[in-house]
Amino acid sequence: MTQFYIDPSPANFQAFKDLPRDEPIHMLNLLRYRDHAEYPEGHEHAGKGWSGRGAYQEYGKTSGPIFARVGGSIVWRGAFQTMVTGPEDKDWHDGFVAQYPNAGAFFEMIKDAEYQKAVVNRTAALVDSRLMRFSPGEAGGGFG
Repeated sequence: MTQFYIDPSPANFQAFKDLPRDEPIHMLNLLRYRDHAEYPEGHEHAGKGWSGRGAYQEYGKTSGPIFARVGGSIVWRGAFQTMVTGPEDKDWHDGFVAQYPNAGAFFEMIKDAEYQKAVVNRTAALVDSRLMRFSPGEAGGGFG
């Protein structure tokens, strides 16, 4: 059975909150867009006929200034091509790694009132996603 995820489960979010908040973090984002954005009835963008990708672009436009204000930056972005290792029925449209100076900055962003308005666009845009926290490592060299 295929499961879809848009928001963290309470247990996953608690595990995130239990990690150190004072060190840099990288957040791997995998995105799969809806064909048509699904906004709540009465939302200003409901009925505009936006694609999921279009709604996600609106999320980027409206959340971007908050992301930048807390010190966030994108360190890598790519467009999905094919699954090499993993379930054959799982494909992604886009992926990126967001860097934050620390987990506290991430919490500051998601608690921001303007961000909370913007995140409706993310929810409307996505049919499935993954968000994974990593501790930044050194670039270069080989495997292992």
